[in-house]
Amino acid sequence: MDFSNLEFWFLVGSQDLYGSEVLETVTRRGAEMAERISASEHIPCRLVFKGTMRSADEIARVIKDANYSDSCCGVVAWCHTFSPSKMWIEGLRLLQKPYCHFATQYNRRIPYDEIDMDFMNLNQAAHGDREHGFIGARLRLGRKVIAGYWQDEAPLRELGAWMRAAVGYKASRELRVMRFGDNMREVAVTEGDKVEAQIKFGWQVNTWPVGYLVEELGKVSEADVDGKMAQYREKYELASDNLDAVRYQARLEIAMRRIFAREGIGAFSNTFQDLYGMRQLPGLATQELMAGGYGFAAEGDWKTAALAAVVKQMTCGMGGGTTFIEDYTYNMEEGNEYSLGAHMLEVCPSIADGRPKIAVHPLSIGDREPPARLIFEGKAGDAIVMTLIDLGGRFRLIIQDIVCIKPPHAMPKLPVARVTWKPLPDLATGVKLWIMAGGGHHSVLTYDATAEMMKDWARMHDIEVVHLTKDTTAETLEQQLFLNDLAWKLKG
Repeated sequence: MDFSNLEFWFLVGSQDLYGSEVLETVTRRGAEMAERISASEHIPCRLVFKGTMRSADEIARVIKDANYSDSCCGVVAWCHTFSPSKMWIEGLRLLQKPYCHFATQYNRRIPYDEIDMDFMNLNQAAHGDREHGFIGARLRLGRKVIAGYWQDEAPLRELGAWMRAAVGYKASRELRVMRFGDNMREVAVTEGDKVEAQIKFGWQVNTWPVGYLVEELGKVSEADVDGKMAQYREKYELASDNLDAVRYQARLEIAMRRIFAREGIGAFSNTFQDLYGMRQLPGLATQELMAGGYGFAAEGDWKTAALAAVVKQMTCGMGGGTTFIEDYTYNMEEGNEYSLGAHMLEVCPSIADGRPKIAVHPLSIGDREPPARLIFEGKAGDAIVMTLIDLGGRFRLIIQDIVCIKPPHAMPKLPVARVTWKPLPDLATGVKLWIMAGGGHHSVLTYDATAEMMKDWARMHDIEVVHLTKDTTAETLEQQLFLNDLAWKLKG
Protein backbone atom coordinates (compact mmCIF):
# COMPACT_ATOMS: atom_id res chain seq x y z
CA MET A 1 0.00 0.00 0.00
CA ASP A 2 1.51 3.31 -1.12
CA PHE A 3 0.33 5.79 1.51
CA SER A 4 1.72 8.72 -0.48
CA ASN A 5 -1.09 8.28 -3.01
CA LEU A 6 -3.84 8.16 -0.39
CA GLU A 7 -5.73 11.05 1.16
CA PHE A 8 -8.60 11.96 3.46
CA TRP A 9 -10.99 14.80 2.72
CA PHE A 10 -11.52 17.51 5.34
CA LEU A 11 -14.96 19.15 5.30
CA VAL A 12 -15.52 22.19 7.51
CA GLY A 13 -19.11 23.02 8.38
CA SER A 14 -20.61 26.49 8.44
CA GLN A 15 -23.49 28.36 6.73
CA ASP A 16 -24.15 31.55 4.74
CA LEU A 17 -25.72 33.31 7.73
CA TYR A 18 -22.33 34.57 8.98
CA GLY A 19 -21.40 36.67 5.95
CA SER A 20 -18.41 36.69 3.64
CA GLU A 21 -15.79 37.95 6.10
CA VAL A 22 -16.46 35.18 8.63
CA LEU A 23 -16.60 32.53 5.88
CA GLU A 24 -13.28 33.67 4.45
CA THR A 25 -11.74 33.26 7.91
CA VAL A 26 -13.31 29.81 8.30
CA THR A 27 -11.92 28.75 4.92
CA ARG A 28 -8.45 30.09 5.66
CA ARG A 29 -8.34 28.32 9.00
CA GLY A 30 -9.63 25.06 7.55
CA ALA A 31 -6.87 25.03 4.93
CA GLU A 32 -4.25 25.84 7.58
CA MET A 33 -5.46 23.07 9.88
CA ALA A 34 -5.44 20.47 7.10
CA GLU A 35 -1.88 21.41 6.14
CA ARG A 36 -0.55 21.34 9.70
CA ILE A 37 -2.36 18.12 10.62
CA SER A 38 -0.96 16.46 7.48
CA ALA A 39 2.56 17.39 8.59
CA SER A 40 2.21 15.57 11.93
CA GLU A 41 4.35 12.47 12.41
CA HIS A 42 1.24 10.67 13.67
CA ILE A 43 -0.73 11.19 10.44
CA PRO A 44 0.02 8.56 7.75
CA CYS A 45 -1.88 10.19 4.85
CA ARG A 46 -2.59 13.70 3.62
CA LEU A 47 -5.62 15.53 4.97
CA VAL A 48 -6.97 17.57 2.07
CA PHE A 49 -9.16 20.60 2.76
CA LYS A 50 -12.23 20.42 0.49
CA GLY A 51 -13.87 23.68 1.45
CA THR A 52 -16.37 25.27 3.79
CA MET A 53 -19.71 23.46 3.56
CA ARG A 54 -22.58 25.94 3.48
CA SER A 55 -25.48 24.07 1.83
CA ALA A 56 -27.02 20.63 1.35
CA ASP A 57 -26.20 20.63 -2.38
CA GLU A 58 -22.56 21.46 -1.72
CA ILE A 59 -22.21 18.72 0.90
CA ALA A 60 -23.88 16.08 -1.27
CA ARG A 61 -21.72 17.00 -4.27
CA VAL A 62 -18.45 16.71 -2.34
CA ILE A 63 -19.46 13.40 -0.76
CA LYS A 64 -20.44 11.95 -4.13
CA ASP A 65 -16.98 12.94 -5.39
CA ALA A 66 -15.40 11.27 -2.34
CA ASN A 67 -17.31 8.06 -3.03
CA TYR A 68 -15.87 7.83 -6.55
CA SER A 69 -12.34 8.96 -5.78
CA ASP A 70 -9.84 6.10 -5.77
CA SER A 71 -7.39 8.12 -3.68
CA CYS A 72 -9.90 9.23 -1.01
CA CYS A 73 -9.94 6.76 1.89
CA GLY A 74 -12.39 8.62 4.12
CA VAL A 75 -13.99 11.88 5.17
CA VAL A 76 -13.17 13.98 8.26
CA ALA A 77 -15.70 16.64 9.27
CA TRP A 78 -15.47 19.53 11.72
CA CYS A 79 -17.98 22.31 12.33
CA HIS A 80 -16.08 25.56 12.88
CA THR A 81 -19.32 27.46 13.34
CA PHE A 82 -22.96 26.40 13.59
CA SER A 83 -23.74 24.15 10.61
CA PRO A 84 -27.46 23.22 10.61
CA SER A 85 -27.46 19.43 10.57
CA LYS A 86 -30.47 18.95 8.30
CA MET A 87 -28.35 20.10 5.37
CA TRP A 88 -25.91 17.21 6.05
CA ILE A 89 -28.59 14.49 5.85
CA GLU A 90 -28.48 13.72 2.12
CA GLY A 91 -24.72 13.82 1.92
CA LEU A 92 -24.20 11.56 4.93
CA ARG A 93 -26.92 9.24 3.67
CA LEU A 94 -24.97 8.84 0.41
CA LEU A 95 -21.55 8.45 2.04
CA GLN A 96 -19.80 5.15 1.26
CA LYS A 97 -16.41 5.90 2.77
CA PRO A 98 -15.25 5.75 6.42
CA TYR A 99 -16.32 8.82 8.38
CA CYS A 100 -14.73 10.69 11.29
CA HIS A 101 -16.19 13.60 13.25
CA PHE A 102 -13.27 15.60 14.69
CA ALA A 103 -14.66 17.75 17.51
CA THR A 104 -12.06 20.47 17.97
CA GLN A 105 -11.67 24.23 17.67
CA TYR A 106 -9.20 26.59 16.05
CA ASN A 107 -8.21 28.52 19.20
CA ARG A 108 -6.62 26.68 22.07
CA ARG A 109 -7.61 29.22 24.73
CA ILE A 110 -10.42 31.66 25.39
CA PRO A 111 -9.02 35.22 24.95
CA TYR A 112 -10.51 36.51 28.20
CA ASP A 113 -9.50 40.16 27.82
CA GLU A 114 -10.65 40.44 24.20
CA ILE A 115 -13.59 38.08 23.82
CA ASP A 116 -16.66 39.78 22.34
CA MET A 117 -19.70 38.84 20.26
CA ASP A 118 -17.69 38.85 17.02
CA PHE A 119 -15.38 36.23 18.53
CA MET A 120 -18.38 34.22 19.77
CA ASN A 121 -20.05 34.24 16.35
CA LEU A 122 -16.86 33.10 14.60
CA ASN A 123 -15.79 30.44 17.10
CA GLN A 124 -18.81 28.19 17.59
CA ALA A 125 -17.27 24.73 17.33
CA ALA A 126 -18.66 23.79 20.75
CA HIS A 127 -22.06 24.74 19.33
CA GLY A 128 -21.66 23.38 15.80
CA ASP A 129 -20.12 20.03 16.70
CA ARG A 130 -23.04 19.15 18.97
CA GLU A 131 -25.54 19.88 16.20
CA HIS A 132 -23.44 17.79 13.85
CA GLY A 133 -23.12 14.99 16.40
CA PHE A 134 -26.88 14.75 16.69
CA ILE A 135 -27.42 14.05 13.02
CA GLY A 136 -24.76 11.33 13.06
CA ALA A 137 -26.60 9.63 15.91
CA ARG A 138 -30.01 10.21 14.31
CA LEU A 139 -28.82 8.59 11.07
CA ARG A 140 -27.24 5.75 13.09
CA LEU A 141 -24.11 6.45 11.13
CA GLY A 142 -21.07 4.24 11.61
CA ARG A 143 -18.57 6.91 12.61
CA LYS A 144 -15.48 7.73 14.62
CA VAL A 145 -15.71 10.63 17.06
CA ILE A 146 -12.44 12.25 18.15
CA ALA A 147 -12.37 15.15 20.59
CA GLY A 148 -9.41 17.33 21.53
CA TYR A 149 -7.26 20.21 20.36
CA TRP A 150 -6.10 19.72 16.77
CA GLN A 151 -2.42 20.37 17.54
CA ASP A 152 -2.20 17.99 20.53
CA GLU A 153 -0.54 14.59 20.30
CA ALA A 154 -3.38 12.46 21.72
CA PRO A 155 -6.11 13.40 19.20
CA LEU A 156 -3.63 13.32 16.32
CA ARG A 157 -2.53 9.82 17.33
CA GLU A 158 -6.18 8.79 17.44
CA LEU A 159 -6.86 10.36 14.06
CA GLY A 160 -3.80 8.69 12.56
CA ALA A 161 -4.83 5.28 13.88
CA TRP A 162 -8.34 5.77 12.47
CA MET A 163 -6.81 6.69 9.11
CA ARG A 164 -4.86 3.43 9.12
CA ALA A 165 -8.08 1.52 9.86
CA ALA A 166 -9.69 3.30 6.90
CA VAL A 167 -6.74 2.27 4.71
CA GLY A 168 -7.48 -1.28 5.89
CA TYR A 169 -11.09 -0.78 4.81
CA LYS A 170 -9.91 0.27 1.35
CA ALA A 171 -7.54 -2.72 1.21
CA SER A 172 -10.43 -5.02 2.15
CA ARG A 173 -12.66 -3.76 -0.64
CA GLU A 174 -9.91 -4.48 -3.17
CA LEU A 175 -8.54 -7.78 -1.79
CA ARG A 176 -8.44 -10.98 -3.83
CA VAL A 177 -7.66 -14.23 -2.00
CA MET A 178 -6.28 -17.31 -3.75
CA ARG A 179 -6.95 -20.73 -2.26
CA PHE A 180 -4.64 -23.49 -3.51
CA GLY A 181 -7.02 -26.40 -3.06
CA ASP A 182 -9.76 -26.53 -0.44
CA ASN A 183 -9.88 -26.49 3.35
CA MET A 184 -8.25 -29.13 5.50
CA ARG A 185 -10.79 -31.93 5.81
CA GLU A 186 -13.14 -31.92 8.82
CA VAL A 187 -11.89 -28.60 10.22
CA ALA A 188 -14.77 -26.33 11.27
CA VAL A 189 -13.34 -22.89 11.98
CA THR A 190 -11.66 -22.49 8.58
CA GLU A 191 -15.03 -22.72 6.82
CA GLY A 192 -17.23 -19.70 6.15
CA ASP A 193 -19.60 -17.93 3.79
CA LYS A 194 -17.47 -16.53 0.97
CA VAL A 195 -20.36 -14.70 -0.65
CA GLU A 196 -21.23 -12.93 2.60
CA ALA A 197 -17.53 -12.14 3.09
CA GLN A 198 -17.45 -10.44 -0.31
CA ILE A 199 -20.61 -8.48 0.51
CA LYS A 200 -19.36 -7.47 3.95
CA PHE A 201 -15.61 -6.98 3.37
CA GLY A 202 -15.16 -6.92 -0.39
CA TRP A 203 -12.91 -10.00 -0.34
CA GLN A 204 -12.98 -12.02 -3.57
CA VAL A 205 -12.19 -15.56 -2.42
CA ASN A 206 -11.71 -18.22 -5.08
CA THR A 207 -9.93 -21.53 -5.60
CA TRP A 208 -7.14 -22.41 -8.03
CA PRO A 209 -5.93 -25.99 -8.51
CA VAL A 210 -2.54 -26.91 -7.13
CA GLY A 211 -1.67 -27.99 -10.67
CA TYR A 212 -1.75 -24.32 -11.70
CA LEU A 213 1.15 -23.70 -9.32
CA VAL A 214 2.96 -26.86 -10.44
CA GLU A 215 2.80 -25.67 -14.07
CA GLU A 216 4.29 -22.32 -13.10
CA LEU A 217 7.09 -24.05 -11.18
CA GLY A 218 8.25 -25.63 -14.42
CA LYS A 219 8.66 -22.18 -16.00
CA VAL A 220 11.13 -20.89 -13.38
CA SER A 221 14.71 -20.86 -14.66
CA GLU A 222 17.82 -21.83 -12.75
CA ALA A 223 19.09 -18.28 -13.18
CA ASP A 224 15.93 -16.98 -11.48
CA VAL A 225 16.54 -19.39 -8.61
CA ASP A 226 20.18 -18.28 -8.34
CA GLY A 227 19.02 -14.69 -7.93
CA LYS A 228 16.57 -15.60 -5.22
CA MET A 229 19.20 -17.67 -3.39
CA ALA A 230 21.47 -14.62 -3.34
CA GLN A 231 18.67 -12.65 -1.66
CA TYR A 232 18.21 -15.39 0.91
CA ARG A 233 21.91 -15.38 1.79
CA GLU A 234 21.86 -11.61 2.21
CA LYS A 235 18.89 -11.59 4.61
CA TYR A 236 19.22 -14.87 6.48
CA GLU A 237 21.72 -17.29 7.94
CA LEU A 238 21.90 -20.38 5.75
CA ALA A 239 22.12 -23.23 8.29
CA SER A 240 21.66 -26.24 6.02
CA ASP A 241 23.73 -28.19 3.50
CA ASN A 242 20.56 -29.29 1.70
CA LEU A 243 20.68 -26.55 -0.89
CA ASP A 244 18.37 -28.48 -3.21
CA ALA A 245 15.52 -28.12 -0.68
CA VAL A 246 16.20 -24.40 -0.28
CA ARG A 247 16.33 -23.92 -4.05
CA TYR A 248 12.96 -25.63 -4.37
CA GLN A 249 11.47 -23.11 -1.93
CA ALA A 250 13.02 -20.30 -3.99
CA ARG A 251 11.36 -21.77 -7.07
CA LEU A 252 8.03 -21.91 -5.21
CA GLU A 253 8.31 -18.29 -4.13
CA ILE A 254 9.09 -17.07 -7.64
CA ALA A 255 6.22 -19.08 -9.12
CA MET A 256 3.70 -17.83 -6.56
CA ARG A 257 4.81 -14.21 -6.96
CA ARG A 258 4.26 -14.48 -10.71
CA ILE A 259 0.82 -16.01 -10.24
CA PHE A 260 -0.19 -13.42 -7.65
CA ALA A 261 0.95 -10.55 -9.87
CA ARG A 262 -0.93 -11.99 -12.84
CA GLU A 263 -4.15 -12.58 -10.90
CA GLY A 264 -4.02 -9.50 -8.63
CA ILE A 265 -3.79 -11.56 -5.44
CA GLY A 266 -3.12 -10.11 -1.97
CA ALA A 267 -3.63 -13.18 0.25
CA PHE A 268 -3.51 -16.95 -0.13
CA SER A 269 -4.01 -20.25 1.64
CA ASN A 270 -3.05 -23.87 1.08
CA THR A 271 -3.24 -27.19 2.89
CA PHE A 272 -0.80 -30.05 3.41
CA GLN A 273 -3.61 -32.41 2.34
CA ASP A 274 -3.42 -31.13 -1.24
CA LEU A 275 0.16 -31.17 -2.51
CA TYR A 276 -0.37 -33.12 -5.73
CA GLY A 277 2.65 -32.73 -7.98
CA MET A 278 4.70 -30.81 -5.39
CA ARG A 279 7.86 -31.97 -3.65
CA GLN A 280 7.45 -29.80 -0.56
CA LEU A 281 4.81 -27.80 1.24
CA PRO A 282 5.69 -24.10 0.78
CA GLY A 283 7.55 -23.02 3.93
CA LEU A 284 10.36 -20.54 3.37
CA ALA A 285 8.50 -19.40 0.24
CA THR A 286 5.39 -18.57 2.26
CA GLN A 287 7.39 -16.79 4.96
CA GLU A 288 9.10 -14.63 2.34
CA LEU A 289 5.77 -13.76 0.73
CA MET A 290 4.32 -12.74 4.10
CA ALA A 291 7.37 -10.57 4.74
CA GLY A 292 6.58 -8.85 1.45
CA GLY A 293 3.04 -7.98 2.53
CA TYR A 294 0.95 -10.95 1.43
CA GLY A 295 -1.57 -12.44 3.83
CA PHE A 296 -1.46 -16.16 4.52
CA ALA A 297 -3.11 -18.81 6.63
CA ALA A 298 -2.78 -22.58 6.59
CA GLU A 299 -5.30 -25.37 6.13
CA GLY A 300 -7.37 -23.38 3.65
CA ASP A 301 -8.20 -20.71 6.24
CA TRP A 302 -9.02 -17.87 3.84
CA LYS A 303 -10.57 -15.63 6.56
CA THR A 304 -7.34 -15.46 8.57
CA ALA A 305 -5.27 -15.05 5.39
CA ALA A 306 -7.41 -12.08 4.37
CA LEU A 307 -7.30 -10.55 7.84
CA ALA A 308 -3.50 -10.84 7.89
CA ALA A 309 -3.27 -9.09 4.51
CA VAL A 310 -5.51 -6.24 5.65
CA VAL A 311 -3.53 -5.70 8.86
CA LYS A 312 -0.27 -5.70 6.94
CA GLN A 313 -1.66 -3.04 4.60
CA MET A 314 -3.02 -0.76 7.32
CA THR A 315 0.21 -0.96 9.36
CA CYS A 316 2.57 -0.49 6.42
CA GLY A 317 5.75 1.25 7.52
CA MET A 318 5.22 0.83 11.26
CA GLY A 319 7.94 -1.78 11.70
CA GLY A 320 6.66 -3.92 14.57
CA GLY A 321 5.55 -6.87 12.50
CA THR A 322 2.43 -8.92 11.78
CA THR A 323 2.07 -12.65 11.21
CA PHE A 324 -0.21 -15.61 10.91
CA ILE A 325 0.16 -17.67 14.10
CA GLU A 326 -1.36 -20.58 15.94
CA ASP A 327 -1.52 -21.48 19.64
CA TYR A 328 0.47 -24.69 19.90
CA THR A 329 1.11 -25.55 23.52
CA TYR A 330 1.00 -24.03 27.02
CA ASN A 331 3.41 -23.78 29.89
CA MET A 332 1.21 -24.30 32.97
CA GLU A 333 3.90 -24.16 35.62
CA GLU A 334 2.39 -22.25 38.53
CA GLY A 335 3.49 -18.64 38.49
CA ASN A 336 5.08 -18.98 35.05
CA GLU A 337 2.18 -19.60 32.68
CA TYR A 338 2.41 -18.67 29.02
CA SER A 339 1.48 -19.80 25.52
CA LEU A 340 3.86 -20.96 22.82
CA GLY A 341 2.62 -19.83 19.42
CA ALA A 342 4.08 -21.22 16.21
CA HIS A 343 3.20 -23.12 13.08
CA MET A 344 4.84 -26.03 11.40
CA LEU A 345 6.38 -23.72 8.76
CA GLU A 346 4.66 -20.45 8.12
CA VAL A 347 5.44 -17.64 10.60
CA CYS A 348 6.36 -14.24 9.15
CA PRO A 349 9.95 -13.06 9.80
CA SER A 350 8.68 -9.49 10.31
CA ILE A 351 8.28 -10.43 13.99
CA ALA A 352 11.74 -11.98 14.37
CA ASP A 353 14.08 -11.01 17.18
CA GLY A 354 17.45 -11.22 15.46
CA ARG A 355 18.49 -12.73 12.16
CA PRO A 356 16.44 -15.82 11.16
CA LYS A 357 18.20 -18.91 9.89
CA ILE A 358 17.22 -21.20 7.03
CA ALA A 359 17.06 -24.85 7.99
CA VAL A 360 15.71 -28.06 6.49
CA HIS A 361 13.96 -30.62 8.69
CA PRO A 362 11.35 -33.34 8.21
CA LEU A 363 7.78 -32.10 8.58
CA SER A 364 6.21 -35.40 9.70
CA ILE A 365 2.98 -34.38 7.97
CA GLY A 366 1.93 -34.00 4.34
CA ASP A 367 3.92 -36.99 3.00
CA ARG A 368 6.52 -34.92 1.11
CA GLU A 369 10.21 -34.03 1.26
CA PRO A 370 11.55 -32.11 4.26
CA PRO A 371 10.92 -28.44 3.43
CA ALA A 372 13.21 -25.48 4.06
CA ARG A 373 11.91 -22.91 6.52
CA LEU A 374 13.02 -19.92 8.61
CA ILE A 375 13.61 -20.53 12.31
CA PHE A 376 13.60 -17.66 14.82
CA GLU A 377 12.23 -16.41 18.12
CA GLY A 378 9.60 -13.69 18.12
CA LYS A 379 10.39 -10.34 19.73
CA ALA A 380 9.18 -9.25 23.15
CA GLY A 381 6.62 -6.47 23.50
CA ASP A 382 2.95 -5.58 23.75
CA ALA A 383 0.79 -7.03 20.99
CA ILE A 384 -2.66 -8.31 20.13
CA VAL A 385 -3.86 -11.57 18.65
CA MET A 386 -7.14 -11.70 16.78
CA THR A 387 -9.30 -14.01 14.78
CA LEU A 388 -12.33 -13.62 12.53
CA ILE A 389 -15.08 -16.23 12.84
CA ASP A 390 -18.28 -16.88 10.91
CA LEU A 391 -21.16 -17.50 13.30
CA GLY A 392 -23.67 -18.24 10.56
CA GLY A 393 -25.43 -14.96 10.00
CA ARG A 394 -22.67 -12.61 11.11
CA PHE A 395 -18.91 -12.30 11.46
CA ARG A 396 -17.23 -11.72 14.83
CA LEU A 397 -13.78 -10.23 15.24
CA ILE A 398 -12.15 -11.39 18.49
CA ILE A 399 -9.21 -9.36 19.79
CA GLN A 400 -7.08 -10.32 22.78
CA ASP A 401 -4.42 -8.18 24.49
CA ILE A 402 -1.16 -10.06 25.04
CA VAL A 403 2.41 -9.46 26.16
CA CYS A 404 5.07 -11.26 24.15
CA ILE A 405 8.06 -12.32 26.21
CA LYS A 406 11.57 -13.58 25.68
CA PRO A 407 11.43 -17.40 25.91
CA PRO A 408 12.51 -18.49 29.39
CA HIS A 409 14.38 -21.48 27.93
CA ALA A 410 16.11 -22.40 24.68
CA MET A 411 14.34 -24.92 22.40
CA PRO A 412 17.20 -26.32 20.30
CA LYS A 413 15.21 -29.28 18.96
CA LEU A 414 12.13 -27.33 17.83
CA PRO A 415 12.71 -26.55 14.13
CA VAL A 416 10.02 -23.87 13.68
CA ALA A 417 9.64 -20.13 14.13
CA ARG A 418 7.79 -19.29 17.33
CA VAL A 419 6.74 -16.55 19.71
CA THR A 420 5.99 -16.81 23.43
CA TRP A 421 3.24 -14.71 24.98
CA LYS A 422 1.07 -14.18 28.02
CA PRO A 423 -2.59 -13.37 27.40
CA LEU A 424 -4.02 -10.79 29.79
CA PRO A 425 -4.80 -10.95 32.63
CA ASP A 426 -3.31 -14.46 32.83
CA LEU A 427 -3.10 -17.66 30.82
CA ALA A 428 -6.03 -19.56 32.34
CA THR A 429 -8.40 -16.59 32.14
CA GLY A 430 -7.22 -15.63 28.68
CA VAL A 431 -7.70 -19.14 27.31
CA LYS A 432 -11.13 -19.42 28.91
CA LEU A 433 -12.29 -16.08 27.48
CA TRP A 434 -10.97 -16.87 24.00
CA ILE A 435 -12.81 -20.18 23.93
CA MET A 436 -16.01 -18.65 25.33
CA ALA A 437 -15.98 -16.11 22.50
CA GLY A 438 -15.54 -18.86 19.91
CA GLY A 439 -11.96 -18.02 18.95
CA GLY A 440 -10.33 -20.53 16.64
CA HIS A 441 -6.82 -21.95 16.65
CA HIS A 442 -5.60 -19.67 13.85
CA SER A 443 -5.03 -16.00 14.51
CA VAL A 444 -3.17 -12.90 13.40
CA LEU A 445 -0.55 -11.55 15.80
CA THR A 446 0.54 -7.93 15.40
CA TYR A 447 2.81 -5.57 17.30
CA ASP A 448 1.58 -2.63 15.18
CA ALA A 449 -2.21 -2.60 14.94
CA THR A 450 -3.96 -1.65 18.18
CA ALA A 451 -7.26 -2.95 19.47
CA GLU A 452 -8.78 0.49 18.89
CA MET A 453 -7.60 0.47 15.29
CA MET A 454 -9.19 -2.93 14.72
CA LYS A 455 -12.42 -1.81 16.41
CA ASP A 456 -12.55 1.11 13.99
CA TRP A 457 -12.02 -1.29 11.08
CA ALA A 458 -14.80 -3.57 12.36
CA ARG A 459 -17.14 -0.58 12.76
CA MET A 460 -16.49 0.45 9.16
CA HIS A 461 -17.59 -3.01 8.01
CA ASP A 462 -20.48 -3.20 10.49
CA ILE A 463 -19.38 -6.44 12.13
CA GLU A 464 -19.38 -7.60 15.73
CA VAL A 465 -16.21 -7.15 17.76
CA VAL A 466 -15.20 -8.67 21.11
CA HIS A 467 -12.17 -7.26 22.89
CA LEU A 468 -10.61 -9.37 25.66
CA THR A 469 -8.59 -7.20 28.04
CA LYS A 470 -6.95 -7.43 31.45
CA ASP A 471 -10.27 -6.33 32.94
CA THR A 472 -12.52 -8.83 31.13
CA THR A 473 -14.05 -11.54 33.30
CA ALA A 474 -16.00 -14.65 32.38
CA GLU A 475 -19.14 -13.09 33.86
CA THR A 476 -18.90 -9.82 31.93
CA LEU A 477 -18.01 -11.64 28.71
CA GLU A 478 -20.94 -14.04 29.06
CA GLN A 479 -23.29 -11.09 29.47
CA GLN A 480 -21.72 -9.25 26.53
CA LEU A 481 -22.04 -12.27 24.24
CA PHE A 482 -25.68 -12.74 25.26
CA LEU A 483 -26.52 -9.10 24.56
CA ASN A 484 -24.56 -9.18 21.30
CA ASP A 485 -26.58 -12.18 20.15
CA LEU A 486 -29.81 -10.31 20.85
CA ALA A 487 -28.60 -7.13 19.15
CA TRP A 488 -27.34 -8.83 16.02
CA LYS A 489 -30.49 -10.93 15.69
CA LEU A 490 -32.49 -7.70 15.75
CA LYS A 491 -30.17 -6.15 13.17
CA GLY A 492 -30.37 -9.21 10.93
